[in-house]
Amino acid sequence: MENGIASDPNVKGEVPENANENCPGTESEAAGKAASCEGCPNQEVCATAPKGPDPDLPAIADRMSSVKHKIVVLSGKGGVGKSTFSTQLAFALASPGQDKQVGLLDIDLCGPSIPRMVGLEGQEIHQSNLGWSPVYVEDNLAVMSIGFLLPNSDNPVIWRGPRKNGLIKQFLRDVYWGDLDYLVVDTPPGTSDEHISIMQYLGATNVDGAVIVTTPQEVSLIDVRKEINFCKTVGIPVLGVVENMSGLQQKVDSLRFKAVGDDGEEKDVTEYAVGEISKHAPHLLSMFAHMEVFHVGDGAEKMARDMKVPFLGRVPMDPKLGKAAEEGRSCFADGSDCTASAVALQRIIKKIVQRIDKK
Repeated sequence: MENGIASDPNVKGEVPENANENCPGTESEAAGKAASCEGCPNQEVCATAPKGPDPDLPAIADRMSSVKHKIVVLSGKGGVGKSTFSTQLAFALASPGQDKQVGLLDIDLCGPSIPRMVGLEGQEIHQSNLGWSPVYVEDNLAVMSIGFLLPNSDNPVIWRGPRKNGLIKQFLRDVYWGDLDYLVVDTPPGTSDEHISIMQYLGATNVDGAVIVTTPQEVSLIDVRKEINFCKTVGIPVLGVVENMSGLQQKVDSLRFKAVGDDGEEKDVTEYAVGEISKHAPHLLSMFAHMEVFHVGDGAEKMARDMKVPFLGRVPMDPKLGKAAEEGRSCFADGSDCTASAVALQRIIKKIVQRIDKK
């Protein structure tokens, strides 16, 4: 076997580096089902992945040929801020002065939050002779999501795997993005059908890699380790891990202060507290207060080091970032006041771009 490609004629497709002995190959009908697959870490992925060449892959490759760089954003667990990160990554790449054309593809089919996070709720997709037209935030930032196809945003998407796979394929094959510098793909949490599909369909189109978002606590990191192994199994490079919600951080002058009595009653004393600080230590008002929310050790940084993947950095909890996401705004725009999070995000995004440029 060379570079993960099986030399045995009885083996079909690739053989992952961590596969069991006598692996039948990822493209074999016996993949994930043979006796030799028992206990293999890749068994579930291999058993559920489509087998054989897909006739739509050439059309997808042709459509994606106009996209220079493709970034997949993953998370092992839901609620870690993955969609917020995907959105702000797209906003940053498309920001004034960058002179880049950016697309944001939302394949979180059961929980499409991207339309709200970019301020496009209620918009509809239009079709032309070139295919589906994405919805534009700005002239250089295009978005596609199942959220634009739902008659009501409260309607649930109750689909089995084949129908999900079909829509993901349609997004990749039929959406006319035009020439893009970056396509950011926001995925659902975990390693489900959507992930297998997007990796299979994009696999032949030179995906730059995956960014994996986590929170610091071990209950999230457990699933992130699985996500990293998934990327290694399907051959997608890991651009790095982002530790989101890494402590609560906000300016002292935006804090609210409360006094709690012996009876548990709360009293807002913000005006008094800020007055005392202004009187005795006014310089503190422009500083940031930081508090650890999850009491953990080295968190994602140690996990990334142990698994030999890059650690991109930490983003603190920032109420201003949450507000920007709720209102569909960029946290980098003038007046957003996302001071605590914007600087951290910019540092991380700069590293992602540098890693892509080195490839």
